[in-house]
Amino acid sequence: MFTTRPMLQGTFGMVSSTHWLASQSAMAVLEDGGNAYDAAVAGAFVLHVVEPHLNGPAGEVPILLAPAGGEVQVLCGQGVTPAGATVAHYRGLGLELVPGTGPLAAAVPGAFDAWMLLLRDHGTKSLADVLKYAVGYAEHGHAPVENVGATVEAVRELFETEWTSSAQVYLPDGRAPRPGRLLRNPALAATWKRLLAEVAGAGDREAQIEAAREVWRTGFIAEALVRQAERPTLDTSGEHHTGTLTADDLAGWSATYEAPVTYDWNGWTLCKPGPWSQGPVLLQQLALLPAELPRYGSAAYVHLLVEGCKLAMADREAWYGDAAEVPVADLLSAQYNAGRRALVGDKASHELRPGSPGGRSARLSAHARVVVDDASFRAPGAGEPTVARHSAAPVPGEPEVGGDGATRGDTCHLDVVDRWGNMISATPSGGWLQSNPVAPELGFPLGTRLQMTWLEEGLPASLTPGRRPRTTLTPSLALRDGEPVLAFGTPGGDQQDQWQLHFFLAVALREPVRGGLDLQGAIDAPNWHNDSFPASFHPRGTRPGSVTVESRMGAEVIEELVRRGHRVTVGEPWSEGRLCAVARDPRTGVLSAGANPRGMQGYAVGR
Repeated sequence: MFTTRPMLQGTFGMVSSTHWLASQSAMAVLEDGGNAYDAAVAGAFVLHVVEPHLNGPAGEVPILLAPAGGEVQVLCGQGVTPAGATVAHYRGLGLELVPGTGPLAAAVPGAFDAWMLLLRDHGTKSLADVLKYAVGYAEHGHAPVENVGATVEAVRELFETEWTSSAQVYLPDGRAPRPGRLLRNPALAATWKRLLAEVAGAGDREAQIEAAREVWRTGFIAEALVRQAERPTLDTSGEHHTGTLTADDLAGWSATYEAPVTYDWNGWTLCKPGPWSQGPVLLQQLALLPAELPRYGSAAYVHLLVEGCKLAMADREAWYGDAAEVPVADLLSAQYNAGRRALVGDKASHELRPGSPGGRSARLSAHARVVVDDASFRAPGAGEPTVARHSAAPVPGEPEVGGDGATRGDTCHLDVVDRWGNMISATPSGGWLQSNPVAPELGFPLGTRLQMTWLEEGLPASLTPGRRPRTTLTPSLALRDGEPVLAFGTPGGDQQDQWQLHFFLAVALREPVRGGLDLQGAIDAPNWHNDSFPASFHPRGTRPGSVTVESRMGAEVIEELVRRGHRVTVGEPWSEGRLCAVARDPRTGVLSAGANPRGMQGYAVGR
């Protein structure tokens, strides 16, 4: 089978990420004797530098890790809602939705502490060893991908007139970054160098990492983040607002470990973060599948997956969140999904149809059924993209931004497996350069994850102090016979658990035909997504019946989907998905990896 790239195979180590510099930096750590967790931390901090329009240190990250011989764990790097961020406060400002940009949308930053906890508990390298790659690229520069410059150019007026600290980093001589010309972030390099200097005398490796966590929570970094939250900032409401983040919020939060949510399907066990993410959506989509599936790639197959996704996403909207007890067991039960499966007919549904797990009555936000047309949905301000970008954007799947501070952001992904069998899957996001002004003392901005909460009381995803905003970030790990064999994930907001389902089924269903896991073939296979549910990002609209497919899907499949009542948008041939994956065969010890060709920046490396 032809693929855009070979599926890499070896026995030493494999890395796949959304940027080649992160992949190679992580691989350098493996070559230097580090394990998968050391490598992942190094790669993650490089992603902050080379994909600043897609993630940052003050963003968030859910991490799935499978230590060799140990149990799969979730490391939650999603910070909580600040104590002062109440529905009453935001309503008192005249807001009906949390703004898509600015400090009002900032949760407690979670990514940094999660990476530190991972390094402390599972790594072997020192903080200096894993940070040196990010420090080098920030201090000495890297040649940026095209869309960094395109993003900055799109918000030039905002940076020059309002977010001037961001202009200092990304328009230092009045010109946006461009390929072939080094982009530096001296402030970020100085932040990490000062951090390393302050913790150098703390003691051994673990003591230094703990000291770094305290600097982030209570030291000069925390002080700068709070100052930035207190600065009046123009956001997507068109007004200047200050945020709610305080020193107490930062000092009182830590990343945490928890058990994954799992589902068994055809000899596989899928592991996902809990319903504070959208992770269980992938599991419920599997639970909704009938025993016999239509032919892979056929119109009937695509229709079945689209309709199942709509039902799972409707349940996400009604039941997921950190502000209420989520009935996960009921949502994944055979009995419940048998009833839900019966709703799937030959025609496309254009309705939002949440179920009643355990007899509960669904309650949705008043905004959940707001329908937007294609023009307004594609306009800047829709947050993380819920339609893949095609020829209208320089790089498909990446952000689009507007001059008034309205933004589309996106995400990164990173998978690593090492020669000892340690495996990790992580999806860093938030803290985008277009989400908030750069904190001038630090070189990076706050995040905007609170935009995923509702300003209505009593919903599972209501804005609630001390609770996590529901996130779209959702890495995946898959086991066979209790052994971790596959780590994968993708950027893409609400598309993530759509694209990941399509990838996983392409791997699992075609394995008997191919004689093994075909990661690159599954990544390269034509992909699609639907938007028949409320978008997770500002301004939160829905497009009933909408399905976007790659033109490679084939005319006969597209025609049949239209006949079945889907509102089909035909995108460019390589425009849906940015998947990464690594795998390990426990029987042989052979490692493998694949990476997405779409967007021309994701790469896998290994040997």
